[in-house]
Amino acid sequence: MKIPAARLDAFCRRPDAGIRAVLVYGPDAGLIRERADLLGRSAVADLDDPFRVSVLTGAAVVADPPRLAEEVAAMSLVGGRRLVRLRDAGDAAAPALSRALQDGAAGDTLLVVEAGELRPTSPLRKLFESAGSAAAVPCYVDEGAALERVLRDTLAQHRVNLDGAAAHWLSAHLGGDRGILRGEAEKLALYVGDGGTVSVEDCVAVVGDSIEIAVDAVVSATAGGDRRRLERFLDRVFAEGEQPIRLLRALQRHFLRLLTLTAAVEAGARPQAAVDALRPRPHFKEAPLLTAQLQRWTRPGIARAIARLADAEADCKRASYPAELVCRHALDELARQAMRR
Repeated sequence: MKIPAARLDAFCRRPDAGIRAVLVYGPDAGLIRERADLLGRSAVADLDDPFRVSVLTGAAVVADPPRLAEEVAAMSLVGGRRLVRLRDAGDAAAPALSRALQDGAAGDTLLVVEAGELRPTSPLRKLFESAGSAAAVPCYVDEGAALERVLRDTLAQHRVNLDGAAAHWLSAHLGGDRGILRGEAEKLALYVGDGGTVSVEDCVAVVGDSIEIAVDAVVSATAGGDRRRLERFLDRVFAEGEQPIRLLRALQRHFLRLLTLTAAVEAGARPQAAVDALRPRPHFKEAPLLTAQLQRWTRPGIARAIARLADAEADCKRASYPAELVCRHALDELARQAMRR
């Protein structure tokens, strides 16, 4: 059975009557574990109960195929429903799973199988999608509103709020793995404290690889004409020991990309289509920023910006110039130009 996307969460909390086995698969490892745990709790209250829960691996089942069927057919010694979890399963485990589904179809044990990304032609997927007593639950990487919902729900458990700018920032920089999202949200909740509100500054201070993220924020603020945000993040990156030349070169790469986009627009492409055609494709949260920057910068303006950044880099290499001051002045000048546009 294939579970429709709109029913996935509800199904995992309470599987349909008659379902004895569920395959949880996809590229999002955090979501796989989360949904597998939900399914498990629908059968047993304690996922670590040694009398009612059995945990196997795909490799163990491939090495000893009958073992899985035996575990599924076993009765609980203390009463209640049993749970069998099969982790790291692959297509090689399909024959053993087929046998287990046949032998355990009339029983009450719930079998939860965790796998990675599987193609539509995967024997494992086909088995669970076609069997009457089984179901397949895909776990794809969250995007957009789904990401923000996961973050807000996790923070709400600690009575912590998330402002709009921070929500967009986290969605753009953390990717879609639910395990990572929830882990970073837990750290943010501890950082701001009970009843607090997470801001962009909190995100930069707490989230892993914050210096790389702050550099991206400097680039975005400069090209977008946000001088206040630029000053704030420049303070951050220089306090962390970032080199001015590295910032200048990051800006040069960004403006070269804007130059490519401008050429595409001048050739007749719509700004959004030009951004979507970029390779590597920008993150879905970065794309609107690039589209907006195309409205602020013309080809001559971009060429002058690249030349200004090159001059600033040369000045930074001269011992007589304070490199940080040169960098700040150049970036503020470009942000002013973007504001005027």
